Amino acid sequence: MRGPYTDRGRDRRPVGTGAPAEYNAEVSSAAPATVFVLSPARCGGERAAMLAASRRSELGRRLHDRTAPLGDVFAWLSALYFRGKLTYARRFAGPAGALVMAPGRGLESPDAPISADELRAMGRVDVESDAFAGPLRRDAERLAARPGPAAQVVLLGSIATGKYVDPLLEVFADRLVFPESFVGRGDMSRGGLLLRAARSGEELAYRPIAGAIRRGTRPPKLPRVRG
Repeated sequence: MRGPYTDRGRDRRPVGTGAPAEYNAEVSSAAPATVFVLSPARCGGERAAMLAASRRSELGRRLHDRTAPLGDVFAWLSALYFRGKLTYARRFAGPAGALVMAPGRGLESPDAPISADELRAMGRVDVESDAFAGPLRRDAERLAARPGPAAQVVLLGSIATGKYVDPLLEVFADRLVFPESFVGRGDMSRGGLLLRAARSGEELAYRPIAGAIRRGTRPPKLPRVRG
C-alpha cells in the first residue's frame, strides 16, 4: 500500500516517523498535528536520466539496489530548493512528519526507498495530468481521515499554479497553509529562506492558501550570510 502509510514488507508505519501507527494515533489525539507536504523535484529531465543510469555514485548505486531514499534522490535532482524544503520539514516536523509528492504515486515518506526504474516511471508522469493529481488527491484524503484533531497541512512548494494546489485545497480547504514569505520568490530564494530558518530554529509564519494572493512583487534578495 502506498501513500500516507507505506508497506514494503515491513510493519506499516506513518511516514516521516519511526513510530507504529498506533503510537501516532495517540499523539494526534492530544493536539492538532502539523504535516509538511513537499512538492516534487523534476524527474524527467537530463539530470534525472543521468542519475538513473549511474552506477558510480553512491546514490546511483543505491537506486540500482532499490534502496535510495526518495528525499535524497529529489534533493540531488533539485539541489538547493528541495534540499531547503526537506531540511526545513525535518527541522520543524512533529510526530506527523513530512510527505513528498511522488509523481504517479501520491504522497510518500522522504525515507521511502526507490529504484532507478521507479525514478524513470515518475519522470514519465506529467504534473499537469490526472495521473499526477489522482494519486495525490487519494493520499490527501487518507491523510485527512487520520484519527484525532484535524491536521494543519503546510505546503512547501509553489502556490502560483493549481497543478497540485487545487487537489490539496479540495481536501484540506482552510487547513492548507503555506509560508507567507514565499510570495514573489523564485525557487532558489525559497530554498535559501528555508535553509536559514532551519538553521536558526525560527519557523516561518504561515497563512491559508484559500483566498491568498498567489503572485506578488519580488521581495529583496536575501542578505549574504558571512562565514
